[in-house]
Amino acid sequence: MTDQRSAPPTVYDVASAAGVSIATVSRVLRTPDAVREGTRDRVQAAIRTLGYVPSGTARALAGRRTGVVGLLLPGFDVVPDERPDLVTDGGVRIVDDRRHVTQPSSSNLYFDEVLRGAEVEAWQRGLALMVAAGRGSSRDVIVNDVAGRVDGLAVMARTVPDELLEHVARRVPVVVLADDGRSHGFDSVSVDNVAGMRTLAAHVIGRLGIRSRIAYLAGPVDSPDDLERADGFRQALSDHGVPASDVTTVHGDFGRVRARELAADLFTGAVPRAVVCSNDQSALGVLDAAAALGIRVPEDVVVTGFDGIDAGRFSTPRLTTVHQPMGELGRAAVRAVVDRLAEPDGPPRAVRLPVEVLLRESCPPALSA
Repeated sequence: MTDQRSAPPTVYDVASAAGVSIATVSRVLRTPDAVREGTRDRVQAAIRTLGYVPSGTARALAGRRTGVVGLLLPGFDVVPDERPDLVTDGGVRIVDDRRHVTQPSSSNLYFDEVLRGAEVEAWQRGLALMVAAGRGSSRDVIVNDVAGRVDGLAVMARTVPDELLEHVARRVPVVVLADDGRSHGFDSVSVDNVAGMRTLAAHVIGRLGIRSRIAYLAGPVDSPDDLERADGFRQALSDHGVPASDVTTVHGDFGRVRARELAADLFTGAVPRAVVCSNDQSALGVLDAAAALGIRVPEDVVVTGFDGIDAGRFSTPRLTTVHQPMGELGRAAVRAVVDRLAEPDGPPRAVRLPVEVLLRESCPPALSA
């Protein structure tokens, strides 16, 4: 993972390789959308090939460490819908907000917990934490910029492509969070998604005896967490002799609003006896739809989630879920960066944190006769 070259590539090397001026390289790094696509692609290709990382001020001073750890989270381009004005009184709008629903970032509550854990660990170790988020054409710029200002970088899995991480890892240690093992060559921190979902689904099928009319509300198809949780769910079905073809599977986006819409469709026909969700926000959306349609939980349908966010403790009914140590995930990521700085050589290390099933009212220990 470490680059053995004595002299790192410079902006002049990038400009020469791409056949452009250093001013153009600078524009690609700072304002990529202002550069023509073909030119931008050539410059970014040269950056990746050479392993060039823009240097932060502290890093440029005789190679000394910055005392900063970076945390890169997915960016969300969420723009709230415009709402019509009803009355303007002295410059203050009065708005009818009864039907307005803002689509939240699907995993904000999850990332909040991860971030809090990373902050605590960094603070206890006397380090600063730099947090960044980005997507689209700005992603390469943000990753390179952060990498030039920190001693190590923790990145959520699938936030950036592996080839970009490999490029960054030539300069600073990289740790991948919530990884499913497909990001090779990096230290990783994850939770036992498979065992958690397998145990929870086994409770629904085996303990509660629900073997038919089961729905599984999955997340995005490219989510490593979702892939592992779906695997655990399939294992539970196999353990109890329930054909996977008997399960109705729908894909959401890990968000509450979309899950509410999908659940409303599921509930239009024969109401499922159980809806197993790949995350808590989806499960909360299912509870919303059930309440709106007068469907009782758990009497008519049991509902389960995964993550253990605080909102599930206060829902009606309270949400049964697999609790993962989200704060510890952030703490473990910072520890992994620090450990790799102390021991830069050696094979990648994988840390897998345990989970626990929390049975609550939406899917209790037993159903009433």
